[in-house]
Amino acid sequence: MTKKQYEFTQEGLDALKIELDELKNVKRVQNIEDIKDARAQGDLSENADYDAARNEQARIEKRIKEIEDIIKNAKIFRASSDDNVNIGKRVELYFVEQKKTQTLDIVGSLESNPVLGKISVDSPLGKSIRNHQVGDKVSVKTSTGNIFTVEIKKISAIE
Repeated sequence: MTKKQYEFTQEGLDALKIELDELKNVKRVQNIEDIKDARAQGDLSENADYDAARNEQARIEKRIKEIEDIIKNAKIFRASSDDNVNIGKRVELYFVEQKKTQTLDIVGSLESNPVLGKISVDSPLGKSIRNHQVGDKVSVKTSTGNIFTVEIKKISAIE
């Protein structure tokens, strides 16, 4: 059985490595202290602080394992020099119906953050514009069934 491969920009993978380092070297250490402090309170059978610290420990360890698995199976997607929309590209789109222009970064699904203008290549918009070029008009069908049109105005590498 092959493991799932996760596509990342270098920036996205670096951010994940920073999160892993923070979990291992700061949050895990703090959590160990929290558990020690809670144990020092005595009876563990009705110790809410101890229960909370143990639950936090489980969450931290689960996230560490998850990130390690993702990093182990990560594929850095380097922005190609061609003029097609793909991971690692910054795309200026004109939303025809809204008469609005927006610049978005195309990233892997695990690093997407629409609030920051980072959309997944696997999102409805990302899938629709992938491999298209400047000047192309593309119809996008959302997960709710709505359809809108975008025109690709500019493509560049994410800096």
